[in-house]
Amino acid sequence: MDKEKLAKIVAEKIDGAVNASEHPKKFYITENGRGVVDGGDLYNAVLKDALEVLKVALVDIIAEVIPSGAKTSTAKKS
Repeated sequence: MDKEKLAKIVAEKIDGAVNASEHPKKFYITENGRGVVDGGDLYNAVLKDALEVLKVALVDIIAEVIPSGAKTSTAKKS
């Protein structure tokens, strides 16, 4: 499996997991530096950036651990 195909699969799985849970609609940081979950687009931007970093890292890790051309199976061995 090439890295592009792997990236697509990882992105689909992450998107599915994100959509399966409820997230705050908005997030902002107050003057004293505390985060408040109730207004602004910052939360969504941070979430998107964090998930993009996670996706790239997972694709690289999986590509390193499972060499291309390796066959994988979910079948249990007896």
